[in-house]
Amino acid sequence: MTLPLSPHATPMPLPTHPLARLAARLNRLLVGTVEAVAALLLVLETGILLLGVIWRYGLDAPLIWSDELAATLFSWLAILGAVVAVQRGEHMRLNALVKRMPEDVRAWLDGLAQLVMCVFVGAIVLPGSRHALGQMAITTPALEIPDGLRAAALPAGALLMLIAAATRLAATITPLRFLGAACTIGLVSAVLYALHPWLLAIGNYNLLIFFLLLVGVCVALAVPIAFAFGVSTLAYLALATHAPLGIIISRMDEGMANQVLLAVPLFILLGVLLELSGLARALIDFMAALLGHLRGGLQYVLLGAMFLVSGISGSKAADMAAVAPALLPEMRKRGVPPEELVALLAASGAMTETIPPSLVLITIGAVCGVSITALFIGGMLPAVVATLGITLVCGWRARHTGQQLAERASWSRVGRTLIIAVPALALPVLIRLAVIEGAATATEVSTVGVAYTLIAALIMDRCGRPVAWRRLYSLLIESASLAGAILLIIGCATAMAWALTQSGFSASLVSLMEQMPGGATGFLLITMLIFTLLGSMLEGIPAIVLLGPLLFPVARALGINDVHYAMVVILAMGIGLFAPPLGVGFYAACAIGKAEADRVMSRVWGYLAVLVVSLAIVTFVPWLSTVFLPPS
Repeated sequence: MTLPLSPHATPMPLPTHPLARLAARLNRLLVGTVEAVAALLLVLETGILLLGVIWRYGLDAPLIWSDELAATLFSWLAILGAVVAVQRGEHMRLNALVKRMPEDVRAWLDGLAQLVMCVFVGAIVLPGSRHALGQMAITTPALEIPDGLRAAALPAGALLMLIAAATRLAATITPLRFLGAACTIGLVSAVLYALHPWLLAIGNYNLLIFFLLLVGVCVALAVPIAFAFGVSTLAYLALATHAPLGIIISRMDEGMANQVLLAVPLFILLGVLLELSGLARALIDFMAALLGHLRGGLQYVLLGAMFLVSGISGSKAADMAAVAPALLPEMRKRGVPPEELVALLAASGAMTETIPPSLVLITIGAVCGVSITALFIGGMLPAVVATLGITLVCGWRARHTGQQLAERASWSRVGRTLIIAVPALALPVLIRLAVIEGAATATEVSTVGVAYTLIAALIMDRCGRPVAWRRLYSLLIESASLAGAILLIIGCATAMAWALTQSGFSASLVSLMEQMPGGATGFLLITMLIFTLLGSMLEGIPAIVLLGPLLFPVARALGINDVHYAMVVILAMGIGLFAPPLGVGFYAACAIGKAEADRVMSRVWGYLAVLVVSLAIVTFVPWLSTVFLPPS
């Protein structure tokens, strides 16, 4: 079974009304066009950046226009990917609470979430158009084209998202439920508008209403996280400040246009190509031949495979879906309980966020001003510490589960699988060495990995290991969709972070954190708690974009190394992401492993306890994160 890249995807049901069916046909035509353009942009982006690498490092003749063209195409790719994600229901959201409600209530809440999306994107179309027109006066230095051509992506994408969301709404909600959802949004808006003078009078206490209460309610009701951030920021600017609403567009544009984030769609594409090419399966086959005869051997294989491939795809669900189906059936045959397998799968997902080229590392580097190369170097030992901890638990549990031992694979079989797995084993080394040695930037190295994987796939296809090339187009669309969902979160969270900074909240937070008892130690403990909680509710990237720019300056003021602090943040978030009952990663692991969440919970706590110990070790032994960093 092929799983979607996003665990939050919800298929669009068939419409029942004639007008809804007509709208659905028109929408399919529109979305088909958008999907084709997004896939083409992803291919062009990869090709342009790869040409830049070849000309710069191979021919020593830099293409001065490549970065500008890549930036322009990237803005369109990001927003069109977000449009595709709206249509496919793949924007990240918290479904845990809504799933517990009766079916008719869930249907109404889904309509409410779609309507909130329509309100937000509809509200930013006009300001976005004005922003794009303003950018027309700015000319890019190399290509000498108006920057407005790039900035026009945001209003055009907002309009397309409005059409996609409205069509999806028409196909999924009855007129009565639509009326109820519209009245709910209207009532909330009317109450907030009536409280406008009071909201201005209470000063920064209004932040609790907009960025705690309103965001919390939206997220709890399964409004996609990006839109929850966006509509709350929009409401705050309109009702509690005198700032023009257009500022949200410029902040979103700034957040989504950061060229460092070009690596996001490209590493996602690399991740899906690993699965398509068969390299991921070749790697697993080799590790299973080498270690499968040991007690708990396949558990070690699962850990090793997650260690090597994790972080490349940009989606924990994709990482787990690439590894688990190849191992779980054999592990079940050997008598390992399904609940134990899923608990291990969740723990392995939580431990690998610091392994380069993790998109979380790239995001921290982009939004917090930390060297991505330094993050890539510093992330390895913390991940090793967590892996060793889980390995110890695996070994102890394997002795008490009574699982059957397999026969030791012959050395000839180990050798054959090793030869087939060499390209897969070389890829992570190639990616990390290229960045660490300065041969390519974190953005450029993703294109090198894509080209390498495609060449390896062609060779394997010619050598009798068929590759399903017909799936390539759908994988391009999936990559664009997931990238758009991630980048829209970054854009909306950037706008929210700006609003918090302008309110003075950031300065107050910095002052408060600097006065925390215990100095740097107390600050690190608070960080562990905050990001564990946020990781369970918001996932990693939204939490980083929202709080990273606020807390990293505090860490610097307290003398904490940026890379060390990043490792603490990432490991804490990983634990929160896979910790029940709220961690969405935990439920993704249960879905992939086909196990009941209630039965897995009792087994996952042991692994999480080891991860907490590993987090404490990394937190209070900074050397683990900084030992290999070059002297500053």
